[in-house]
Amino acid sequence: MCGILGIVATTAVNQLLYDGLQVLQHRGQDAAGIATAEGGRFLMHKGSGLVRDVFRTRNMRNLQGNWGIGHVRYPTAGSAYNPAEAQPFYVNSPFGLMLAHNGNLTNSEELKREMFLADLRHINTNSDSEVLLNVLAHELQAAANGCKLDENAIFKAVTAVHRRCRGAYAAVVMIAGYGLLAFRDPYGIRPMVIGRNDAPGGTEWIVSSESVAVDALGFKLLRDVEPGEAVVIDMEGNFRSRACAEQTLHAPCMFEYVYLARPDSLIDGVSVYEARLKMGEYLANKFRRTMPHVEVDVVIPIPDSSRPAALEMANQLGVPYREGFVKNRYIGRTFIMPGQAVRRKSVRQKLNTIHQEFKGKRVLLVDDSIVRGTTSQEIVNMARDAGATKVYFASAAPPVRYANVYGIDMPTRSELIGSDRDEAEICAAIGADGLLYQDLDDLRASVRAINPSIQYFETSCFDGKYVTGDVTADYLFGIENRRGTSPVTVEDTDSGPAANQLDLNLASDNSD
Repeated sequence: MCGILGIVATTAVNQLLYDGLQVLQHRGQDAAGIATAEGGRFLMHKGSGLVRDVFRTRNMRNLQGNWGIGHVRYPTAGSAYNPAEAQPFYVNSPFGLMLAHNGNLTNSEELKREMFLADLRHINTNSDSEVLLNVLAHELQAAANGCKLDENAIFKAVTAVHRRCRGAYAAVVMIAGYGLLAFRDPYGIRPMVIGRNDAPGGTEWIVSSESVAVDALGFKLLRDVEPGEAVVIDMEGNFRSRACAEQTLHAPCMFEYVYLARPDSLIDGVSVYEARLKMGEYLANKFRRTMPHVEVDVVIPIPDSSRPAALEMANQLGVPYREGFVKNRYIGRTFIMPGQAVRRKSVRQKLNTIHQEFKGKRVLLVDDSIVRGTTSQEIVNMARDAGATKVYFASAAPPVRYANVYGIDMPTRSELIGSDRDEAEICAAIGADGLLYQDLDDLRASVRAINPSIQYFETSCFDGKYVTGDVTADYLFGIENRRGTSPVTVEDTDSGPAANQLDLNLASDNSD
C-alpha cells in the first residue's frame, strides 16, 4: 500500500504536501517523495525513509511552485531498498509527466513487453508504477492533437489506460504546462478523495488517498473519486471530471477498513472508526453465540487498529475494557528477521505489558487480523507471562488464507497461518485457550451498515475471489515465487546519504 497526494493551491504548496504526507505516513514508511512545478520546470526530491528523514529545509526551499504531488511508499512490487523506485516517477515525453501511484498492476509484465515492442518505451525499474506512467504517456501522445493538449485528450488517454491496465490503481499525475490529473481504477479498489478550499486567492483543490489529509490541511471534503473516474485541475484551479471506464464495479478493498486506513478517515462514504466499532459488535454477537460457556474478566486490544473493535466488543459483552499493552513508537525498524527468535524479540521490543491488567484474569485479546500468526503467538505468551489465567484471542477479520495482488504486501501463502489450517489448528498454533474469527458476511455487514450502497468488496485475501477476474493460478504462482525469495538487505545496498536520497531538478519545456 502507499499514500498519494495532489494539491493545486494559490500559494506555495511544498509545506502543504509535506504536512499531508506526514498524516499519510501510516500508508508507507519505506520511501517518500514530493514534486512541484514552477515556471515550466518540475522540481523533485525523494528518498528512502520516513517523511521527516527524507526532507530537510534545503530540500523544501527547492520545491517551489503552487501545485504538486507527494507519495509515501510501502512497496509490493520492486525493491523496498532501491531509492530509484521511490516516487514520484518522471518521463519527459510527451509534455513532461510526474506520477505517484497507490496499488498494483496485475498485468505489468505483459505491459512491459507491449511497450518495448509496440510503444517503443523503455522501463528502467521493476516498479509497476513506472509501467503505469509510460502507458499513460503513450496514450496521451496518441490522444493529443499534435503538440496541443486539452481535457478531452486527457480523458481519452485515461480511458485507454483503463482498457490496457489491470489490477488496482489510484494515481496523481502532473502534466507539464497543463495541471493535475487524478484517476482511480474501474473497481475503486484503492481509495481516493477530493477536497476543496476557497482561499483569498481563489479555489484550491486536493486529492488524497484518505480524507485525514484533507482535514489536516484545512480543506473541505467533497467526495470520493468514483471508480473509473478521472479528475483534471488546471493550474488556474479549474476543475473537470469525467467517467472514463467503459464498465465499472465499486468494490473497495476490505482491508482498508480492517487495518490500513486511519480510524479518523472517511473512505467511500464510510467512517473507518464506525466500521471498526461495528466489527466489534458483530464479533461480540458471535462470541455469545459460539462460546456461551466462556467467561472473561477483561477485553484488551492489540494496539492500535483493533481498539475500536475491542472497545465495542467489551461494551456489548458488559466486560471491562482495559489497555494492557504499551506500544513503543520510537523503535528502529528491524530490517532482517532471519529466524523466529529474532521475530519474537522484535514483538517484545514493540509491545510491553501492563502486568496488573493481566495478573489472575481471564483475558480476551482482540486484534484486527491474524496474518503469519507469529506475532499473535508471542502476544499470547506475553499475556501468560504477565499472569493471565486464561487467554482467548479474537480477530476482527476472517482468516487470511490467500495472497493479495492489489497493493497490500502480504506474506507468501506458505507463511500465512490460515492457508492450510482450520481454526482449531490455528488456536493451537498461537497457544490460545480459545480463538474467535469474524465471519466474512459479518465483516461485509459491518461496513455496509455505515454505507448500504456498497454492494461489493474486494475480499480476496479472505475468500480467494479476485474481483478483476484476470488473476490466474500462474500469476499467483509467480507472485509466490517472487515474494518467497530472500529480500535485499540494507547491507546489500550502497550506504550513505547519496544512496538513500535522490534530489532531481527536472527541466520541462512546455513552450510550443
